[in-house]
Amino acid sequence: MNTTDKPLLVLGAGIAGITAALEAAEAGGEVLLVEREPYLGGRVARNHLYFPKLCPPLCGLEINLQRLQRNPRIRVLTSTSLVAAERSGSGWRVVLESRPAWIRDNCTACGECARVCQTTVPDPFNLGMNQVKAVRLPHAAAWPHRYILDHDACSPEELEAIRRACPVDAVDLQAQPTRQELEVTAVIVATGWQPYSPARLDNLGAGQLPDVISNVQMERMAAPGGPTDGHIKRLSDGQPPQRVAFVQCAGSRDVNHLPYCSGVCCLASLKQALYVKEQLPDCQVDIYYIDRRALGRNEDVLTRVEATEGVRLVKGKVGEIKPAADGKLSLRLEDVEAGRLVDASADLVVLATGMVPNLAVDGLPLEIPLDDDGFARDDESARIFAAGVARRPEEVAASTRDATGAAAKALVAARRA
Repeated sequence: MNTTDKPLLVLGAGIAGITAALEAAEAGGEVLLVEREPYLGGRVARNHLYFPKLCPPLCGLEINLQRLQRNPRIRVLTSTSLVAAERSGSGWRVVLESRPAWIRDNCTACGECARVCQTTVPDPFNLGMNQVKAVRLPHAAAWPHRYILDHDACSPEELEAIRRACPVDAVDLQAQPTRQELEVTAVIVATGWQPYSPARLDNLGAGQLPDVISNVQMERMAAPGGPTDGHIKRLSDGQPPQRVAFVQCAGSRDVNHLPYCSGVCCLASLKQALYVKEQLPDCQVDIYYIDRRALGRNEDVLTRVEATEGVRLVKGKVGEIKPAADGKLSLRLEDVEAGRLVDASADLVVLATGMVPNLAVDGLPLEIPLDDDGFARDDESARIFAAGVARRPEEVAASTRDATGAAAKALVAARRA
């Protein structure tokens, strides 16, 4: 059935947005899927492995991307943002702005442009942990599979060389931002999340000590396409660590930072502890936690980690991290079970930072009801529905279920007069 002549607008093409778009389209709706990045996949595309099976996330993403490409009811816009919206009848009139398309759709990703480009920039896909060419694929499995160009980073002479190098004339140095206005019947907000800024955790050495990294940085470090080609190492000297400490609830469940639990940080650290042990079997891993939260079948990950030799789980809150005289890191923490303050040492510290909804930081030109922490709530009367981590902190499997529900609610709303 075709529920309406107007499309359903899905904002955000991470796993929740992709799922919502697919479920709505396969149920007969017309869908416009909008993503501000030049590729689809969101945070999931940056993961090394899923828990609990520890399989590559790109496998599942690839299947969903193939479904997107085959479905004529879904239109995808990348490098695009919602810049205005107002109620129009029972739906919405929205304005979408797309950034200049310096590389057109006829790009074949041959790489000739990158061969003549000498300028490098921090790699946003790898969280700025390495340098990449100013013209490049966003990442190896990016879809759309076409190059992007950091236009402002290059000189006019280099831009012209990049244009001339393209054998299919896909480089448009005169590109301009474009806008389009259209009517949509309902909006699904799947704008995802960003990690809590570790720079705010100065007592833990974040942003000051190179060997104190965040959990999302660790995920990229362990990935084969990451900034260290999958090698877990100290950023200060490039050496493999002999002792890694995972600090749970770094800035979470804390009235001075995030008052809530993000629900996935314990599992992410357990998973990453396995990364370390599989790559560096002799490395000692210490996980400092407040509570161990691994619900349902995810408890299998906790059980596996607890049984791994060389992994120690300590119930304790780390309050301070400082450099030690021997080049290592010194941790000051409360050992809850021992009932005393203790000092510990590590070569590499991974901070389990929490999930912050993008809505709490960037916002949207929509009247979206938010809770006190910036997560979205549904507004059925306005035909606005939230999905995934835009609505609450949750893991990938829960996000897909949540997105399916959002699609169903949006389609029902679209059928009403």
